[in-house]
Amino acid sequence: MIICMRTTLDLDDALLRGAKQRAAADGRTLTSLIEEGLRRVLASVDEQQARVDVVLPTFGGSGVHAGIDLADPAALRDVGYEEEDAEIRSRLSDAAP
Repeated sequence: MIICMRTTLDLDDALLRGAKQRAAADGRTLTSLIEEGLRRVLASVDEQQARVDVVLPTFGGSGVHAGIDLADPAALRDVGYEEEDAEIRSRLSDAAP
């Protein structure tokens, strides 16, 4: 046995007009359209809650270097090359006359 409950909703006029038009075009009641929408929203919430957080492995490191802007692709590209750059500069300065 299905128990139905009456309730009053305050809906935006344009939203209600659109819902009534859609229900009529689909040959169904406004109630059935609203019920379907609520079921879809509740099902998507259940799916989101059912997702499992994935923990990705990390391999040491000291985290983000101070002064690195994670939104700057060039800064991210250059991370880890500081020592090599310093060595190259040193070689170039040693080789300069």
